[in-house]
Amino acid sequence: MGHGERHTRRVSPAATLVEALEPIRADPDRSAVLLDIDGTLAPIVRHAADAHVPEATRTLLIEIARRYRVVGCVSGRRAATARQIVAIGTITYVGNHGGELLRPGATRPEVDPGLADWTARVRAFAARVYTPEHQRIRVRSEDKDAIAAFHWRGAPDEEAAASAVREIAAQAEREGFAIHWGRKVLEVRPPVTFNKGLGIAALLRGASVAAALYVGDDTTDLDAFRGLRELVQSGSLASAVCVAVSSDEAPPELAEEADLTVDGPGGVRGVLEALL
Repeated sequence: MGHGERHTRRVSPAATLVEALEPIRADPDRSAVLLDIDGTLAPIVRHAADAHVPEATRTLLIEIARRYRVVGCVSGRRAATARQIVAIGTITYVGNHGGELLRPGATRPEVDPGLADWTARVRAFAARVYTPEHQRIRVRSEDKDAIAAFHWRGAPDEEAAASAVREIAAQAEREGFAIHWGRKVLEVRPPVTFNKGLGIAALLRGASVAAALYVGDDTTDLDAFRGLRELVQSGSLASAVCVAVSSDEAPPELAEEADLTVDGPGGVRGVLEALL
């Protein structure tokens, strides 16, 4: 089935949800549960530093981590930051959109070598282009090692801030960096191929997993959906279930490519309950 041919089901009744998740629930010891954080486990907030996972969600995730073979959070944030937000040390964190892998108990993430080589250059670019004027209009910069992020959510004049960030993007492209747009954020990245799908493939390699679930709400989560489906096509996985989290800002193609859709972080909590 091609990207445009998938018919998503908006799932609400608990019985239907349990049925949709049956490939994962059938054999927890050979299943992986993988979730995005911002907008999925944690509600979107004006300032990224304020994000947190509600205690009810965290409690469910701890229980799932005890029951399923692989449980991981897959985030655009640095893996160590993702671990701080979720505050569960027994699961794996894939950070920087697949560029970092922080395993349970590890103190340092495994970093994609292609990314590591670019860290100093990305940081130097960010330091050079981020000016007092950006601070004045409330564009916030975030250092994510090999990625520099520029946020404008909550700026007094979001249009002016977005325009200033578009100028940074144009300059980054002129200098040979890759750029990626998210929900009111620009990321300046190394021109190296990495994404959530590749990060998940690295996480699942050798994990004795037959089925995997991925839940996400943004454009980068499409890479995770596609990565899981490639693992099914190659025979590395027997089945995959892709869940889109709906919101006013979710890209339309996310629901088009998902197996089912749930409403916001509250709907994600329903998914976690159904897994138990």
